[in-house]
Amino acid sequence: MPFLPGRPSPLWSTATTFVTNGAVAFLSLVNVLIVSRSLGPVGRGAVVFLMTISAVTSRLCALGVQEANVNIAGAEPDTRRSLATNSLVFAALLGAAGSGTLAVLIALFPGIAAGTSTGLRWVALACVPVLLVQFYLWRLIQADYRFAAANVVLLITPLANVILNGAFAAAGTLSVGRAFGVWVGGQAVSALVLVVYVVVRLSGFGRPDAALGRRAFRFGLKSHIGRVMQLGNFRLDQWLLGAISGPRQLGLYSVAVAWSEALFYLPTAVALVQRPDLVRTDTREAVRRGTAAFRVSLIATIPLAILTFALAGILCEGVFGSSFADAVPQLRILVLGAFGMLALRIFGNVLIARGRPLLESAAIGTALLTTIGLDLALIPPFGGKGAAIASTVAYSVGGAMAIAIVARTLGARLGDLRPRRGDLSLAARAPDRLEPPGESA
Repeated sequence: MPFLPGRPSPLWSTATTFVTNGAVAFLSLVNVLIVSRSLGPVGRGAVVFLMTISAVTSRLCALGVQEANVNIAGAEPDTRRSLATNSLVFAALLGAAGSGTLAVLIALFPGIAAGTSTGLRWVALACVPVLLVQFYLWRLIQADYRFAAANVVLLITPLANVILNGAFAAAGTLSVGRAFGVWVGGQAVSALVLVVYVVVRLSGFGRPDAALGRRAFRFGLKSHIGRVMQLGNFRLDQWLLGAISGPRQLGLYSVAVAWSEALFYLPTAVALVQRPDLVRTDTREAVRRGTAAFRVSLIATIPLAILTFALAGILCEGVFGSSFADAVPQLRILVLGAFGMLALRIFGNVLIARGRPLLESAAIGTALLTTIGLDLALIPPFGGKGAAIASTVAYSVGGAMAIAIVARTLGARLGDLRPRRGDLSLAARAPDRLEPPGESA
């Protein structure tokens, strides 16, 4: 089947996106080691807190505009110039609102600032609109199959962290301010690269479009509900574990979680690469491609999960030391949850692509409620193992719910989820024609 003009192979795009996510995780681990050894626990904690201020605030005030960018730009190419400009406007307005709100909260409740430098906190708040520009344009260029450029942008900050923080550490001059400044600089360069890329390689920036902005905002707000709940799925268990069982159990569990989340890279990559196709096809074809992607990803995930399960001792105790031996069984439990997350990512992506973000949010919300209930029941008696069991069950329930919703609303057949002969060859194929766009933002 011939590819769209200038479009890379789906297999190549998925593989490079998967490898890029792995490289980002590896570079992040190296940077953690550099900063932790140079600044100690207190300094490392201060850097993480400042980064969290920017990152979490930007995620919370993004309001899902990035999801609307992919859907609208994929289905309606003529809107891309206005979408690009609207993205800058949204980033400025929402970023200012989010930063301003947090600044007021810190003024009212100084304790939430965790004793960090006032000047560095203002830098963290000023970085929020920059992160939104990066986030919105990063998704916008993916609507045009520019995954290679998106992957390069993703590597800029972690590479800068390792190279510059490593140099400062070697010279004995690394500080909290410099480590955080390197991170902020990397984010700013990433945003600038995306702006230049849109101007030079894509259609550039056009006139802002208020009507288009309202469409994007309405659709984005619906998908944002799921994004916030997903953040809760990934991090609420750690907060509850730390509050109930203390820092030691949290430290063990965080290591197990870090390794288990590597199994999410593949479905994440598949979902990113598939989205532009899914918004260009009709619903029936989108479901067919989603189920095929699920089968292929399942075949690829099974050996990765088995390998992670078998090497859990080396990954936890071998890499982090004998004091992390208790993280081994937690990792093995969490491995089983990868299959539920696989279904949630793939079929949640199908629902968003077909203009049903609230249904994706329903599946994520089911997982979140399961997480909360089981965490409260299992953490007190079992600690980290209880949290691992809760997360694995919650991911499985959320994945099953996503499958059920797609089957009921979009007509997916459960029998199509079973792997078939020749499924792996599907990854290398591309559509030979475009179907009329279905429901979009």
